[in-house]
Amino acid sequence: MNLHWHRRDLRVADNRALAEATAGGESVLPVFVFDPEILARASPPRVAFLLDALESLRADYRASGGDLLLVRGDPRDELPRIADEYDVDAVYWNRDYSGLARERDSEVRLALDDAGVSRAAYHDALHHEPGSIRTNEGEHYSVFTYFWKKWRDREKDAPYDPPASETVVDAESVADADLPGDSTIPTLADLGFEEPEADVPPAGTDVARDRLREFCDDIFRYAEDRDYPAKDATSRLSVHLKWGTVGIREVWEATEEAAARADGDPDDEGSEAASVREFRSQLAWREFYAHVLSARPDVVSRNYKSYENDVEWREDPEALRAWKEGRTGYPIVDAAMRQLRAEAWMHNRLRMVVASFLTKDLLLDWREGYEWFRERLADHDTANDTGGWQWAASTGTDAQPYFRVFNPTTQGERYDPDAEFVREYVPELRDASPDEIHGWTELTDAERERVAPGYPAPIVDHAERREEAIAMFERARGDE
Repeated sequence: MNLHWHRRDLRVADNRALAEATAGGESVLPVFVFDPEILARASPPRVAFLLDALESLRADYRASGGDLLLVRGDPRDELPRIADEYDVDAVYWNRDYSGLARERDSEVRLALDDAGVSRAAYHDALHHEPGSIRTNEGEHYSVFTYFWKKWRDREKDAPYDPPASETVVDAESVADADLPGDSTIPTLADLGFEEPEADVPPAGTDVARDRLREFCDDIFRYAEDRDYPAKDATSRLSVHLKWGTVGIREVWEATEEAAARADGDPDDEGSEAASVREFRSQLAWREFYAHVLSARPDVVSRNYKSYENDVEWREDPEALRAWKEGRTGYPIVDAAMRQLRAEAWMHNRLRMVVASFLTKDLLLDWREGYEWFRERLADHDTANDTGGWQWAASTGTDAQPYFRVFNPTTQGERYDPDAEFVREYVPELRDASPDEIHGWTELTDAERERVAPGYPAPIVDHAERREEAIAMFERARGDE
C-alpha cells in the first residue's frame, strides 16, 4: 500500500502524485498533516478555506469507499510513523516551490530514508516546472513577455484521471494498532484561530468546477471587462488554484474548449479568441512568478532588483493603519481595501492600485503590504504576492518603472466610471455622485462635509507624493 500526502492539492481528479500512487491498481491511503510550522504562518481566512476544502476532499474519498487520514504534528515525524503503522511501501506527494516547502520536503525525504521508506515527489501545481523555461543563457526569465512566448507554445499535459474507487483505503480498515490519526476535521478554534472577519468563499472541487464552467461560458468578455471591478468578469479561480481544489490541467482543458468555440484570431484585439489568450496569459503570470520564487526564494523578504543605495521607505503607523482600514480618503483605494476585509479577496486591478498607493503615495515598504495580504487573502500565494508587490514597488522582476506612478483618482475614473464599485464597499459615499466621488480630492472641506460627513479627507496629496517617490528612487539609484 502507498501513502499520498496531500498539501496544496486538495482534490482527487487531475492529481499527478495521487494518480502515480495508484498506478497499476496499487492501493493508497490519503493523508493530510496539520503541520504546526506551516500553521504558524497561516491566517484565519486561509485556514477556514483549507478546512472547508478538506471536508470536500474527505467526502470525495468516502464516496469511493475510502477516507482521508488527518494527523496533527511535524510531517518529518508523522509520515515515517504512519508508514510504519500501516506498513506503507512508498509515500507520494506533489512538489511545492517556496523555500520553506522545499526545505521541509528535503527533511521529510531524509526522515523517510532513515525509516527505510521509499518516496516519490512529482511536479503538479504548474504546467511547466521551474527551471524548464530558461533564457538562452540558461537563466530564469525576469521579463514576462519572453517567458510568455515560450510558455504559451509549449504543449500542456492532459488532466490525470482520479484513482479507481477500489484503490482508496479507509485507515480504520487496515490498522492493527492504535490509529496515528483520524478522519475528524478540526475546527478553527482547535487549531488556535479565530473566525475570519471576511466571508470566505466556499471550497471544494465541485465549487471550483462550477466556477470554472461559469467563467468559461462567459470568457469572451474577459479581455474587455477584466479591469472593471464592478463587472465581475474575472475567473475568481485564484483561491482554487492556490489550494489545488482544481487541477491546472483541467483549467487548461476548459480554455481549450473555449478557444475552439471562439471567433477570430488570438492576435486580433477585441476578438473572442483574444479574450481566451488574455486569460491564459494570467495563468502564465502565475507560473512566471513561481519560477522566479524557485530561483530566488529570498524575494519573500528582499528586493529582487538591486539599487546602489537602500530605498528610503518611511515609517508611518497612522498612514499604514488608514490604508489597512480603507480610510485614506481615496475612494477606489478604500473600496478595494474594504473588499479585502469583507471577502478575503481583491480584484486584480485593484491589487495593483492599492500596492502602488502604499509604496508610491504613502512611501511605505512593500513588505508591509505583503504581510497584510498574507494575513487577509484566502488566495494568498507566496510567489504571486511577492511578485505583485515587488512589481508595484519597482523592486521586482519586470517591475513598474519607478517614475510611473498610478494616479488613484485616474484609476477610479477609468475603471469604475459610474462609481458602482466604490458605492458598494464604501457606504459613506452611497449618496454621492460619481463626479463627487472621483473629484473627492478636489473638494473643499465644506463640500466634503456636505456630501459625505463620515468619509475622511485625503491623507496625502498624490501629486506631491509622486514627486517624493521619484526622488526617493533616484536617490536609491545614486542619481542624486
